[in-house]
Amino acid sequence: MFNPKRYGPAMRLFNRMAALAGAFLLLCTLSFPASAQQSQSMTIVVLGDSLSAGYKLPREAAFTSQLEKALQEKGYQVSVPNTGVSGETTAGGLARLDWILADKPDLVLVELGANDGLRGIDPASTRDNLDKILVKLKERGVPAVLAGMMAPRNLGSAYGKQFDAIYPELAKKHDIPLYPFFLDGVAMDPKLNQEDGMHPTAEGVAVIVNRILPTVTAALDRLKAG
Repeated sequence: MFNPKRYGPAMRLFNRMAALAGAFLLLCTLSFPASAQQSQSMTIVVLGDSLSAGYKLPREAAFTSQLEKALQEKGYQVSVPNTGVSGETTAGGLARLDWILADKPDLVLVELGANDGLRGIDPASTRDNLDKILVKLKERGVPAVLAGMMAPRNLGSAYGKQFDAIYPELAKKHDIPLYPFFLDGVAMDPKLNQEDGMHPTAEGVAVIVNRILPTVTAALDRLKAG
């Protein structure tokens, strides 16, 4: 039969230890505010095409993988899943945006437009699609970074002028960070592109990541501060 007098001292000691453990757990929770906890699980989604998907590259060489690794090496606790779709246009990106947002990303990097240019799609249509993407992101409260693209020069100066102006105009309109040209430092360089002359090699992707990294880290720092 249970004898409370016999076990009383041990039970009192156990209760004191349990209370101390609870207080310690509470202190640990208070020591790590919500913003710090959130930084442990940030997700960056790249709404992009084959340039970010890693066309003909091993998974670890794709833009998303290299960006994730570069950010983690700088101390950012983030994941960057590969959500690029080869051949994606701005219309396609807009169509699948709700699916992308279902995973509740912390930041979206919009990398679209290259295929619009290759297909000679009316710049007005490209601009409208990107504008709708950015509007929806703002409505959902999801911060965005816009990666710019340049039109193929064989489509004429008038087309190029209209197309190239899309990205700085939209970045200013929506007050979001702009990385002016996603392929900066890589485009037209045979050493950094595959045989098709359009898709970067693993080394080319590394150049892109190195150049775009300050823009992405600045956006993450604003998120953490906010």
